[in-house]
Amino acid sequence: MMIMSALLLLVGAILGGAPGVIFALVLAIIMNFSAYWFSDRIALKMTHATEVTENDDRELYSIVREQASLAGLPMPKVFEIDSESPNAFATGRNPNHATVAVTTGIRRILNRQELSGVLAHEMAHVGNRDTLIMALVATVAGAISMLAMFAQISAMFGGMGGRGRDNNFIGLLIVAIVMP
Repeated sequence: MMIMSALLLLVGAILGGAPGVIFALVLAIIMNFSAYWFSDRIALKMTHATEVTENDDRELYSIVREQASLAGLPMPKVFEIDSESPNAFATGRNPNHATVAVTTGIRRILNRQELSGVLAHEMAHVGNRDTLIMALVATVAGAISMLAMFAQISAMFGGMGGRGRDNNFIGLLIVAIVMP
């Protein structure tokens, strides 16, 4: 996260001088805070996932409980996504705030043993804290997209730092090379 914040500040300085740095600092703080505290909720909302209770789906819930127990992890929240695409994922900032989600598509094509293997894999992500890393990587990708948008706006309006167009062009060229 420090690297992303530093990149945001650098691009803010190049494109907008002091106001650009302030804008980038505020953006970095908001993105870091959001990535840590809300990435799981964002992922679940984006996929239109609905929470599953034990009363809703005893089989799915028991598989998740079994895999969590085998991994020595707390029971995560369980969600289902209405999608034909066979998929599953884990999210959350740590094992105590973890969630696993499966699609209806994967439920249709896998038997209990196969689904148990998929959920064991997802619980391994939770145990290794890969879920936080994946959320942070997604945040970095989002930051890069925002930087690209910031660069375009800066190019249209000549930057915010009061410098001439030549300096702004050089800054934009550097940003274009750094950002994929």
